[in-house]
Amino acid sequence: MTVPLLSFDRNRDAARQDAVQLQSRRERLQQRAKMMEALRAWFREGDFLEVESPVRLPAPALEDYIDAVEAGEGAWLRTSPELHLKRLLAAGYPRLFEIGPCFRKGESGDHHREEFTMLEWYRVGGTWRELMEDAQGMIRKAVESLHPGKLSLPFRGGDIDFLGEWEELTVEEAFQRYASVSLRQAMDRGEFEMVLCTEVEPHLGKERPLFLTEYPLECSGLSAPLPGKPGFVARWELYVAGLEIGNACTELADPEEQERRFLNTAALRQREKRPVYPMDQEYMNALWRGFPLCAGTAIGLDRLAMVLTDAQEIAQVRAF
Repeated sequence: MTVPLLSFDRNRDAARQDAVQLQSRRERLQQRAKMMEALRAWFREGDFLEVESPVRLPAPALEDYIDAVEAGEGAWLRTSPELHLKRLLAAGYPRLFEIGPCFRKGESGDHHREEFTMLEWYRVGGTWRELMEDAQGMIRKAVESLHPGKLSLPFRGGDIDFLGEWEELTVEEAFQRYASVSLRQAMDRGEFEMVLCTEVEPHLGKERPLFLTEYPLECSGLSAPLPGKPGFVARWELYVAGLEIGNACTELADPEEQERRFLNTAALRQREKRPVYPMDQEYMNALWRGFPLCAGTAIGLDRLAMVLTDAQEIAQVRAF
């Protein structure tokens, strides 16, 4: 008896249901495509160079609670293009951006996927403050492209005002206002992320986008220290109606401090019996050669598309 190498389930009902589901996303996918055109136009106007960096890496960035997807033969899929882009900055490139796929193990749900689309951009000579202006200008351009003449958009049952002044709140102030414990208490108990996600984030950016600023150093492995405020870093995250869509900072340029932070992260991951990735030696070499003052931002484009199309889950703004 011959056993077939392949077998197929010829389920026409399932095929029809798949086609209906894919067709239901068409309008939002068209809007997403217009968003991408607007973003690239904004970067061209600002004289940013678009680049592509590797997706399969021998050494993903060491971060406390971001896990990489294994890609076989001692390699991983990137969690972000950050370290490669910063090597280009160290080599003399003044302004860069990249749009492409990134991967984070175990992330799933209405607002998370293991595979997602990331936008990252960097400015030499810039700080986290300049990147606030970048984010506002870029997102407003995308809003205008999708919804001409209308800069207040519906999302999650409310109206978000993109035209007016965006709000700013420090992490410490946000914990005082919304959390059941202080920031210091949450840090000492190892509950920072839990309290931030469950008690603080739902209140952020309800009527206008909000920059959450001045993060604790302990949970910011690649950010520069905040001048005049020991224990905090020059970093913000951007929220719209409780949804975090972006993360930015003035980049850490001190190689000794970066090595210390990577080693601390490796020790934490080892204690918690999670994978410890190799040190990215080429990135560290770039820091030791001399790294310019610069700042960088990462925006989750699936989430930004959700905001601009009033979608409730990532699946509505991706083809697959």
